Amino acid sequence: MDDSKLPLSLRNNLLDLFGQIEREFENLYIENIELRREIDSLNERMTGDGQTIEGGDPTKGALKTKASHSTSQLSQKLKTTYKASTSKIVSSFKATTGSRALCQLLKEYMGHRDGIWDLSVTRTQPLVLGTASADHSALLWSIETGKCLLRYAGHAGSVNSIKFHPIEQMALTASGDQTAHIWRYMVQLPAPQPTPDVSAPCDDDQDSSDREEGEVDGEGPFEVPTVRVATATLKSHQGVVIAADWLVGGRQVVTASWDRAANLYEVETSELVHTLTGHDQELTHCCTHPTQRLVVTSSRDTTFRLWDFRDPSIHSVNVFQGHTDTVTSAVFTVVDNVVSGSDDRTVKVWDLKNMRSPIATIRTDSAVNRISVSTNQRIIALPHDNRQVRLFDMSGVRLARLPRSNRMGHRRMVCCTAWNEENQSCNLFTCGFDRQAIGWNINIPALLQEK
Repeated sequence: MDDSKLPLSLRNNLLDLFGQIEREFENLYIENIELRREIDSLNERMTGDGQTIEGGDPTKGALKTKASHSTSQLSQKLKTTYKASTSKIVSSFKATTGSRALCQLLKEYMGHRDGIWDLSVTRTQPLVLGTASADHSALLWSIETGKCLLRYAGHAGSVNSIKFHPIEQMALTASGDQTAHIWRYMVQLPAPQPTPDVSAPCDDDQDSSDREEGEVDGEGPFEVPTVRVATATLKSHQGVVIAADWLVGGRQVVTASWDRAANLYEVETSELVHTLTGHDQELTHCCTHPTQRLVVTSSRDTTFRLWDFRDPSIHSVNVFQGHTDTVTSAVFTVVDNVVSGSDDRTVKVWDLKNMRSPIATIRTDSAVNRISVSTNQRIIALPHDNRQVRLFDMSGVRLARLPRSNRMGHRRMVCCTAWNEENQSCNLFTCGFDRQAIGWNINIPALLQEK
Protein backbone atom coordinates (compact mmCIF):
# COMPACT_ATOMS: atom_id res chain seq x y z
CA MET A 1 0.00 0.00 0.00
CA ASP A 2 3.02 2.28 0.31
CA ASP A 3 3.12 2.84 -3.46
CA SER A 4 -0.59 3.78 -3.63
CA LYS A 5 -1.39 6.91 -5.66
CA LEU A 6 -4.46 7.67 -3.55
CA PRO A 7 -4.34 10.67 -1.19
CA LEU A 8 -3.68 9.68 2.41
CA SER A 9 -7.04 10.97 3.67
CA LEU A 10 -8.92 9.00 1.00
CA ARG A 11 -6.91 5.85 1.75
CA ASN A 12 -7.62 6.16 5.46
CA ASN A 13 -11.31 6.70 4.79
CA LEU A 14 -11.47 3.61 2.55
CA LEU A 15 -9.56 1.51 5.09
CA ASP A 16 -11.94 2.62 7.83
CA LEU A 17 -15.00 1.71 5.74
CA PHE A 18 -13.60 -1.68 4.78
CA GLY A 19 -12.71 -2.26 8.43
CA GLN A 20 -16.33 -1.61 9.42
CA ILE A 21 -17.54 -4.07 6.77
CA GLU A 22 -15.03 -6.68 7.93
CA ARG A 23 -16.18 -6.32 11.56
CA GLU A 24 -19.85 -6.68 10.51
CA PHE A 25 -19.14 -9.94 8.69
CA GLU A 26 -16.84 -11.19 11.47
CA ASN A 27 -19.63 -10.71 14.03
CA LEU A 28 -22.06 -12.42 11.70
CA TYR A 29 -19.64 -15.31 11.18
CA ILE A 30 -19.12 -15.80 14.92
CA GLU A 31 -22.87 -15.72 15.59
CA ASN A 32 -23.41 -18.17 12.75
CA ILE A 33 -20.91 -20.60 14.31
CA GLU A 34 -22.61 -20.32 17.70
CA LEU A 35 -26.02 -20.97 16.18
CA ARG A 36 -24.63 -23.99 14.31
CA ARG A 37 -23.28 -25.36 17.60
CA GLU A 38 -26.72 -24.96 19.19
CA ILE A 39 -28.31 -26.81 16.27
CA ASP A 40 -25.74 -29.61 16.52
CA SER A 41 -26.26 -29.86 20.27
CA LEU A 42 -30.01 -30.01 19.83
CA ASN A 43 -29.63 -32.68 17.16
CA GLU A 44 -27.52 -34.80 19.52
CA ARG A 45 -30.09 -34.48 22.35
CA MET A 46 -32.95 -35.35 20.05
CA THR A 47 -31.06 -38.36 18.68
CA GLY A 48 -30.34 -39.55 22.24
CA ASP A 49 -34.07 -39.29 23.05
CA GLY A 50 -34.87 -41.62 20.17
CA GLN A 51 -36.20 -39.06 17.70
CA THR A 52 -35.68 -40.06 14.06
CA ILE A 53 -33.90 -37.83 11.59
CA GLU A 54 -34.77 -38.13 7.92
CA GLY A 55 -31.83 -38.72 5.62
CA GLY A 56 -29.40 -39.52 8.42
CA ASP A 57 -27.63 -36.16 8.06
CA PRO A 58 -28.67 -33.68 10.78
CA THR A 59 -27.62 -30.73 8.60
CA LYS A 60 -29.84 -31.85 5.70
CA GLY A 61 -32.81 -33.66 7.25
CA ALA A 62 -35.85 -32.22 8.99
CA LEU A 63 -36.37 -33.03 12.69
CA LYS A 64 -39.69 -34.54 13.80
CA THR A 65 -42.10 -33.31 16.49
CA LYS A 66 -40.37 -31.06 19.06
CA ALA A 67 -37.14 -31.04 17.09
CA SER A 68 -38.93 -29.74 14.05
CA HIS A 69 -40.34 -26.87 16.07
CA SER A 70 -37.02 -26.09 17.77
CA THR A 71 -34.94 -26.12 14.62
CA SER A 72 -37.46 -23.99 12.77
CA GLN A 73 -37.13 -21.42 15.55
CA LEU A 74 -33.35 -21.53 15.31
CA SER A 75 -33.51 -21.35 11.54
CA GLN A 76 -35.73 -18.30 11.78
CA LYS A 77 -33.37 -16.74 14.30
CA LEU A 78 -30.45 -17.37 11.96
CA LYS A 79 -32.27 -15.76 9.05
CA THR A 80 -33.35 -12.80 11.17
CA THR A 81 -29.82 -12.30 12.50
CA TYR A 82 -28.35 -12.54 9.01
CA LYS A 83 -30.82 -10.04 7.58
CA ALA A 84 -30.33 -7.60 10.44
CA SER A 85 -26.54 -7.78 10.21
CA THR A 86 -26.27 -7.42 6.47
CA SER A 87 -28.99 -4.82 6.07
CA LYS A 88 -26.63 -2.17 7.42
CA ILE A 89 -24.26 -2.86 4.56
CA VAL A 90 -26.60 -3.53 1.66
CA SER A 91 -29.63 -1.38 2.46
CA SER A 92 -28.56 1.18 -0.15
CA PHE A 93 -28.53 -1.54 -2.80
CA LYS A 94 -32.17 -2.50 -2.33
CA ALA A 95 -34.04 -2.54 -5.65
CA THR A 96 -37.60 -1.38 -6.09
CA THR A 97 -40.00 -4.30 -6.42
CA GLY A 98 -41.01 -4.88 -10.02
CA SER A 99 -38.90 -1.94 -11.19
CA ARG A 100 -37.71 -3.55 -14.43
CA ALA A 101 -40.62 -2.11 -16.37
CA LEU A 102 -40.43 1.35 -14.79
CA CYS A 103 -37.36 2.98 -16.35
CA GLN A 104 -35.93 1.97 -19.70
CA LEU A 105 -33.12 3.52 -21.70
CA LEU A 106 -34.46 3.80 -25.25
CA LYS A 107 -32.07 5.96 -27.26
CA GLU A 108 -28.62 7.58 -27.06
CA TYR A 109 -27.92 10.78 -28.99
CA MET A 110 -24.20 11.03 -29.77
CA GLY A 111 -22.37 13.52 -31.95
CA HIS A 112 -21.29 16.49 -29.82
CA ARG A 113 -17.55 16.99 -29.38
CA ASP A 114 -17.80 18.41 -25.86
CA GLY A 115 -20.11 18.28 -22.87
CA ILE A 116 -23.83 18.99 -23.26
CA TRP A 117 -25.10 21.68 -20.90
CA ASP A 118 -28.78 21.77 -21.75
CA LEU A 119 -31.55 20.12 -23.75
CA SER A 120 -35.22 20.62 -24.52
CA VAL A 121 -37.97 19.34 -26.80
CA THR A 122 -39.81 21.39 -29.42
CA ARG A 123 -43.28 22.53 -28.49
CA THR A 124 -44.66 22.30 -32.04
CA GLN A 125 -44.74 19.50 -34.61
CA PRO A 126 -42.52 17.90 -35.65
CA LEU A 127 -41.30 16.98 -32.16
CA VAL A 128 -37.49 16.98 -32.09
CA LEU A 129 -34.86 17.10 -29.36
CA GLY A 130 -32.47 20.05 -29.08
CA THR A 131 -29.10 19.96 -27.31
CA ALA A 132 -26.72 22.80 -26.37
CA SER A 133 -23.03 22.00 -26.03
CA ALA A 134 -19.70 23.43 -24.96
CA ASP A 135 -18.48 22.56 -28.49
CA HIS A 136 -20.07 25.89 -29.66
CA SER A 137 -22.98 24.15 -31.39
CA ALA A 138 -26.63 23.26 -30.88
CA LEU A 139 -27.99 20.12 -32.52
CA LEU A 140 -31.52 19.00 -33.36
CA TRP A 141 -32.24 15.25 -33.24
CA SER A 142 -34.89 12.81 -34.34
CA ILE A 143 -36.27 11.45 -31.05
CA GLU A 144 -37.19 8.05 -32.51
CA THR A 145 -34.09 7.29 -34.59
CA GLY A 146 -31.37 9.24 -32.74
CA LYS A 147 -30.27 10.81 -36.04
CA CYS A 148 -28.94 14.37 -36.03
CA LEU A 149 -31.18 16.52 -38.26
CA LEU A 150 -29.67 20.01 -38.05
CA ARG A 151 -26.71 21.87 -36.58
CA TYR A 152 -26.66 25.49 -35.43
CA ALA A 153 -23.16 26.96 -35.61
CA GLY A 154 -23.77 30.68 -35.19
CA HIS A 155 -22.19 31.10 -31.75
CA ALA A 156 -18.53 31.87 -31.05
CA GLY A 157 -18.60 30.29 -27.58
CA SER A 158 -20.10 27.49 -25.57
CA VAL A 159 -23.86 27.10 -26.12
CA ASN A 160 -25.26 27.01 -22.60
CA SER A 161 -29.01 26.61 -23.11
CA ILE A 162 -31.64 25.93 -25.75
CA LYS A 163 -35.39 26.62 -25.67
CA PHE A 164 -38.02 26.42 -28.41
CA HIS A 165 -40.73 28.94 -29.37
CA PRO A 166 -44.21 27.93 -28.15
CA ILE A 167 -45.81 28.29 -31.61
CA GLU A 168 -43.24 28.82 -34.38
CA GLN A 169 -40.21 26.79 -35.51
CA MET A 170 -37.69 29.03 -33.78
CA ALA A 171 -35.01 28.27 -31.22
CA LEU A 172 -33.41 30.48 -28.55
CA THR A 173 -29.83 29.74 -27.51
CA ALA A 174 -27.61 31.39 -24.88
CA SER A 175 -23.83 31.41 -25.21
CA GLY A 176 -20.50 32.11 -23.61
CA ASP A 177 -19.91 34.64 -26.42
CA GLN A 178 -22.08 37.06 -24.32
CA THR A 179 -25.04 36.85 -26.70
CA ALA A 180 -28.32 35.02 -27.11
CA HIS A 181 -29.47 34.03 -30.60
CA ILE A 182 -32.91 33.45 -32.06
CA TRP A 183 -32.80 31.25 -35.17
CA ARG A 184 -35.28 29.46 -37.42
CA TYR A 185 -35.11 25.79 -38.28
CA MET A 186 -36.76 23.41 -40.73
CA VAL A 187 -36.34 19.66 -40.29
CA GLN A 188 -37.74 16.53 -41.90
CA LEU A 189 -38.07 13.49 -39.71
CA PRO A 190 -36.56 10.21 -40.97
CA ALA A 191 -38.51 6.95 -40.94
CA PRO A 192 -38.54 5.42 -37.43
CA GLN A 193 -36.36 2.39 -36.74
CA PRO A 194 -37.04 -0.54 -34.40
CA THR A 195 -35.85 0.15 -30.87
CA PRO A 196 -33.48 -2.39 -29.26
CA ASP A 197 -34.51 -3.76 -25.89
CA VAL A 198 -32.10 -2.23 -23.36
CA SER A 199 -34.38 -2.20 -20.35
CA ALA A 200 -32.95 -2.19 -16.85
CA PRO A 201 -34.23 -1.77 -13.30
CA CYS A 202 -34.59 1.73 -11.91
CA ASP A 203 -32.37 1.24 -8.90
CA ASP A 204 -29.32 -0.20 -10.66
CA ASP A 205 -26.42 0.64 -8.36
CA GLN A 206 -23.63 -0.90 -10.38
CA ASP A 207 -20.70 1.41 -10.77
CA SER A 208 -19.54 2.63 -14.12
CA SER A 209 -16.05 2.20 -15.49
CA ASP A 210 -15.27 5.56 -17.02
CA ARG A 211 -14.23 5.91 -20.59
CA GLU A 212 -11.31 8.06 -21.55
CA GLU A 213 -12.15 11.70 -22.21
CA GLY A 214 -11.78 11.46 -25.96
CA GLU A 215 -13.75 8.27 -26.51
CA VAL A 216 -17.10 9.13 -28.05
CA ASP A 217 -19.03 6.81 -30.33
CA GLY A 218 -19.40 8.21 -33.83
CA GLU A 219 -17.53 10.90 -35.66
CA GLY A 220 -19.97 13.76 -35.18
CA PRO A 221 -22.63 15.34 -37.42
CA PHE A 222 -20.53 16.59 -40.36
CA GLU A 223 -23.03 16.01 -43.16
CA VAL A 224 -26.18 17.40 -41.53
CA PRO A 225 -27.66 20.75 -42.65
CA THR A 226 -26.05 23.65 -40.82
CA VAL A 227 -27.54 27.02 -39.88
CA ARG A 228 -24.88 29.68 -39.29
CA VAL A 229 -26.83 32.96 -39.20
CA ALA A 230 -29.23 34.01 -36.45
CA THR A 231 -32.57 35.69 -37.12
CA ALA A 232 -31.86 37.97 -34.16
CA THR A 233 -28.83 38.53 -31.93
CA LEU A 234 -29.40 39.81 -28.38
CA LYS A 235 -26.19 41.38 -27.11
CA SER A 236 -26.60 43.71 -24.13
CA HIS A 237 -24.80 41.54 -21.56
CA GLN A 238 -21.25 42.12 -20.32
CA GLY A 239 -20.61 38.48 -19.46
CA VAL A 240 -21.43 34.89 -20.33
CA VAL A 241 -25.13 34.37 -21.09
CA ILE A 242 -25.85 31.19 -19.17
CA ALA A 243 -29.56 30.69 -19.94
CA ALA A 244 -32.52 32.13 -21.86
CA ASP A 245 -36.24 31.40 -22.16
CA TRP A 246 -39.39 32.54 -24.01
CA LEU A 247 -42.12 34.35 -22.11
CA VAL A 248 -45.66 33.06 -22.59
CA GLY A 249 -46.82 33.87 -26.12
CA GLY A 250 -43.28 34.00 -27.49
CA ARG A 251 -43.14 37.75 -28.14
CA GLN A 252 -40.51 38.40 -25.47
CA VAL A 253 -37.50 36.51 -24.13
CA VAL A 254 -35.47 36.70 -20.93
CA THR A 255 -31.73 36.07 -20.65
CA ALA A 256 -29.57 35.39 -17.57
CA SER A 257 -25.89 36.27 -17.42
CA TRP A 258 -22.74 36.07 -15.35
CA ASP A 259 -22.84 39.89 -15.28
CA ARG A 260 -25.39 39.39 -12.43
CA ALA A 261 -28.32 40.71 -14.50
CA ALA A 262 -31.23 39.29 -16.45
CA ASN A 263 -32.49 41.08 -19.55
CA LEU A 264 -35.96 41.18 -21.07
CA TYR A 265 -36.08 41.65 -24.86
CA GLU A 266 -38.72 42.18 -27.55
CA VAL A 267 -38.34 39.38 -30.08
CA GLU A 268 -39.51 41.32 -33.14
CA THR A 269 -37.16 44.28 -32.66
CA SER A 270 -34.42 42.73 -30.43
CA GLU A 271 -34.94 45.79 -28.21
CA LEU A 272 -33.89 45.62 -24.56
CA VAL A 273 -37.05 46.28 -22.52
CA HIS A 274 -35.88 45.73 -18.91
CA THR A 275 -32.69 44.93 -17.06
CA LEU A 276 -33.40 42.90 -13.95
CA THR A 277 -30.79 43.59 -11.28
CA GLY A 278 -30.48 42.64 -7.63
CA HIS A 279 -28.54 39.38 -7.52
CA ASP A 280 -25.19 39.68 -5.74
CA GLN A 281 -23.36 37.08 -7.82
CA GLU A 282 -23.47 35.43 -11.24
CA LEU A 283 -26.80 34.11 -12.49
CA THR A 284 -27.00 30.39 -13.24
CA HIS A 285 -30.45 29.91 -14.79
CA CYS A 286 -33.75 31.53 -15.73
CA CYS A 287 -37.19 30.08 -16.35
CA THR A 288 -40.59 31.43 -17.41
CA HIS A 289 -44.06 30.39 -16.29
CA PRO A 290 -45.98 28.35 -18.91
CA THR A 291 -49.16 30.47 -18.75
CA GLN A 292 -48.36 33.72 -16.90
CA ARG A 293 -45.87 36.56 -17.33
CA LEU A 294 -43.63 35.40 -14.49
CA VAL A 295 -39.86 34.87 -14.54
CA VAL A 296 -37.62 33.17 -12.00
CA THR A 297 -33.83 33.72 -11.95
CA SER A 298 -31.27 31.64 -10.02
CA SER A 299 -27.86 32.74 -8.80
CA ARG A 300 -24.64 31.77 -7.11
CA ASP A 301 -25.67 34.15 -4.29
CA THR A 302 -27.76 31.20 -2.86
CA THR A 303 -31.09 32.86 -3.76
CA PHE A 304 -33.58 32.84 -6.59
CA ARG A 305 -35.87 35.71 -7.49
CA LEU A 306 -39.41 35.80 -8.83
CA TRP A 307 -40.13 38.67 -11.24
CA ASP A 308 -43.78 39.54 -11.94
CA PHE A 309 -44.62 41.23 -15.26
CA ARG A 310 -48.37 40.57 -15.23
CA ASP A 311 -49.12 44.23 -14.47
CA PRO A 312 -47.30 46.42 -17.04
CA SER A 313 -47.06 49.31 -14.57
CA ILE A 314 -45.67 47.30 -11.65
CA HIS A 315 -42.71 44.90 -11.87
CA SER A 316 -42.52 43.32 -8.45
CA VAL A 317 -39.75 40.98 -7.28
CA ASN A 318 -39.66 38.41 -4.48
CA VAL A 319 -36.46 36.90 -3.11
CA PHE A 320 -36.41 33.23 -2.05
CA GLN A 321 -33.80 32.43 0.60
CA GLY A 322 -33.53 28.81 1.65
CA HIS A 323 -30.40 27.34 0.11
CA THR A 324 -26.86 27.46 1.50
CA ASP A 325 -24.99 27.21 -1.82
CA THR A 326 -25.43 28.12 -5.49
CA VAL A 327 -28.99 27.74 -6.76
CA THR A 328 -28.39 25.90 -10.03
CA SER A 329 -31.97 26.15 -11.31
CA ALA A 330 -35.50 27.06 -10.31
CA VAL A 331 -38.48 26.06 -12.45
CA PHE A 332 -42.23 26.61 -12.43
CA THR A 333 -44.89 23.91 -12.26
CA VAL A 334 -48.24 24.27 -14.01
CA VAL A 335 -49.79 25.24 -10.67
CA ASP A 336 -48.49 27.78 -8.19
CA ASN A 337 -45.21 26.10 -7.27
CA VAL A 338 -41.53 26.72 -7.88
CA VAL A 339 -39.00 23.91 -7.51
CA SER A 340 -35.37 24.90 -6.88
CA GLY A 341 -32.19 22.81 -6.98
CA SER A 342 -28.82 23.68 -5.51
CA ASP A 343 -25.18 22.75 -5.08
CA ASP A 344 -26.06 22.33 -1.38
CA ARG A 345 -27.44 18.90 -2.45
CA THR A 346 -31.08 19.80 -1.80
CA VAL A 347 -34.19 20.42 -3.86
CA LYS A 348 -36.94 22.56 -2.38
CA VAL A 349 -40.59 22.93 -3.37
CA TRP A 350 -42.13 26.37 -2.80
CA ASP A 351 -45.67 27.74 -2.83
CA LEU A 352 -45.92 31.06 -4.65
CA LYS A 353 -48.59 32.19 -2.19
CA ASN A 354 -46.31 31.59 0.82
CA MET A 355 -42.66 32.16 0.04
CA ARG A 356 -41.23 32.28 3.54
CA SER A 357 -40.35 28.59 3.75
CA PRO A 358 -40.46 25.59 1.41
CA ILE A 359 -43.35 23.13 1.62
CA ALA A 360 -41.01 20.18 0.93
CA THR A 361 -37.25 19.60 1.01
CA ILE A 362 -35.46 16.75 -0.76
CA ARG A 363 -31.99 15.94 0.61
CA THR A 364 -29.58 14.09 -1.66
CA ASP A 365 -25.94 12.97 -1.66
CA SER A 366 -24.73 15.10 -4.58
CA ALA A 367 -25.04 18.58 -6.07
CA VAL A 368 -28.18 19.04 -8.18
CA ASN A 369 -28.08 20.61 -11.65
CA ARG A 370 -30.86 21.75 -14.03
CA ILE A 371 -34.04 20.04 -12.86
CA SER A 372 -37.36 19.60 -14.66
CA VAL A 373 -40.92 18.84 -13.51
CA SER A 374 -43.36 16.79 -15.58
CA THR A 375 -46.51 18.69 -16.50
CA ASN A 376 -49.19 16.06 -15.86
CA GLN A 377 -47.98 14.11 -12.81
CA ARG A 378 -45.52 16.72 -11.49
CA ILE A 379 -42.58 14.37 -11.06
CA ILE A 380 -39.24 16.08 -10.42
CA ALA A 381 -36.23 14.74 -12.34
CA LEU A 382 -32.93 15.50 -10.55
CA PRO A 383 -29.62 15.40 -12.49
CA HIS A 384 -26.60 15.04 -10.21
CA ASP A 385 -22.88 15.73 -10.28
CA ASN A 386 -22.30 12.08 -9.31
CA ARG A 387 -23.80 10.82 -12.62
CA GLN A 388 -27.10 9.72 -11.10
CA VAL A 389 -30.61 10.83 -12.08
CA ARG A 390 -33.35 10.49 -9.46
CA LEU A 391 -37.12 10.96 -9.62
CA PHE A 392 -39.17 12.43 -6.75
CA ASP A 393 -42.75 13.53 -6.30
CA MET A 394 -43.70 17.02 -5.13
CA SER A 395 -43.98 15.93 -1.49
CA GLY A 396 -40.35 14.77 -1.51
CA VAL A 397 -40.95 11.00 -1.80
CA ARG A 398 -38.32 9.23 -3.88
CA LEU A 399 -39.86 7.28 -6.77
CA ALA A 400 -36.88 5.85 -8.67
CA ARG A 401 -33.29 6.16 -9.76
CA LEU A 402 -32.52 5.77 -13.45
CA PRO A 403 -30.33 2.77 -14.31
CA ARG A 404 -26.59 3.32 -14.62
CA SER A 405 -24.01 0.59 -15.16
CA ASN A 406 -20.94 -0.20 -17.26
CA ARG A 407 -23.14 -0.49 -20.32
CA MET A 408 -25.66 2.31 -19.94
CA GLY A 409 -26.33 5.68 -18.38
CA HIS A 410 -24.12 8.72 -18.02
CA ARG A 411 -20.38 8.42 -17.38
CA ARG A 412 -19.86 12.05 -16.31
CA MET A 413 -21.81 14.75 -14.49
CA VAL A 414 -25.47 14.92 -15.57
CA CYS A 415 -26.22 18.55 -16.41
CA CYS A 416 -29.91 18.70 -17.27
CA THR A 417 -33.20 16.81 -17.50
CA ALA A 418 -36.24 17.54 -19.68
CA TRP A 419 -39.66 15.87 -19.67
CA ASN A 420 -41.57 15.27 -22.90
CA GLU A 421 -45.02 13.91 -22.13
CA GLU A 422 -46.20 14.36 -25.72
CA ASN A 423 -44.10 11.36 -26.73
CA GLN A 424 -45.35 7.97 -25.59
CA SER A 425 -41.96 6.26 -25.85
CA CYS A 426 -39.20 8.71 -24.86
CA ASN A 427 -40.80 10.87 -22.19
CA LEU A 428 -37.66 11.95 -20.29
CA PHE A 429 -34.32 13.17 -21.61
CA THR A 430 -31.02 13.69 -19.82
CA CYS A 431 -27.67 15.07 -20.94
CA GLY A 432 -24.23 15.36 -19.40
CA PHE A 433 -20.57 16.05 -19.75
CA ASP A 434 -19.99 12.63 -21.30
CA ARG A 435 -21.11 14.32 -24.56
CA GLN A 436 -24.31 12.32 -24.90
CA ALA A 437 -28.01 12.84 -24.42
CA ILE A 438 -30.21 9.90 -23.46
CA GLY A 439 -33.90 9.25 -24.08
CA TRP A 440 -35.75 7.26 -21.39
CA ASN A 441 -39.16 5.68 -21.09
CA ILE A 442 -40.58 6.21 -17.61
CA ASN A 443 -43.68 4.18 -16.83
CA ILE A 444 -45.26 6.94 -14.75
CA PRO A 445 -48.55 5.17 -13.78
CA ALA A 446 -46.62 2.11 -12.53
CA LEU A 447 -44.13 4.37 -10.75
CA LEU A 448 -46.88 6.18 -8.86
CA GLN A 449 -48.66 2.91 -8.10
CA GLU A 450 -45.50 1.46 -6.49
CA LYS A 451 -45.22 4.53 -4.29
